[in-house]
Amino acid sequence: MAVEAEHRRIAADIRRRISNGEWRVGEPLPSRAEMAVRYGVNPQTIRLAYVLLRRTGVLDGIERQHVAVAHPPAMRTLTDADADWPFSSETTDVRPLPATADLAERLGVSVGATLQHETVERMDPGGRSAMLVTSWWRGRRRRHASCVVEIGVAPLSAEQAHALGLLVDMLAYRLVRTRLDPGERPLETADLILPVDRWLIRLRPSEQ
Repeated sequence: MAVEAEHRRIAADIRRRISNGEWRVGEPLPSRAEMAVRYGVNPQTIRLAYVLLRRTGVLDGIERQHVAVAHPPAMRTLTDADADWPFSSETTDVRPLPATADLAERLGVSVGATLQHETVERMDPGGRSAMLVTSWWRGRRRRHASCVVEIGVAPLSAEQAHALGLLVDMLAYRLVRTRLDPGERPLETADLILPVDRWLIRLRPSEQ
């Protein structure tokens, strides 16, 4: 536990030093051995700090090679949570799941009812994970007439953090999107998880 706390502390200090301009975008950081001397720790601790900083997009590099300051992630603006995604995506899970109390309320079904389920990782133009979309629906998928979206924030689960290259419990935007039929009955609901360092949410005014 002490080693874990130490490497996170060092990672935070390196992040601060990068923000202060000590190392610039594209500039390599010192070797693990040199940094270990600077911080008075084992090189393994520096390795863990570098791994953490690569996972969170602060550094670029390959294991056992020098790492460099990464370009900051491109900020994208979301104006329509129901629009088609223009870049690549990967479906990572399609297991049917029983409805939790929350999903049962969102879809108007009984708790425990079998729901179809899909988790999709959407990539940005550079191939980096931009958002996660997890959808649930009953029976076969049907075309929807409209949708409603609620916007909030939520801490990342371990699985979400791993997919997005972020830390567990970091806050992300959570958009709850529910697709409706012409009678405004729910057909499908989804959680859209967007890293706050990669997205702006800009709502368009409703059409009159």
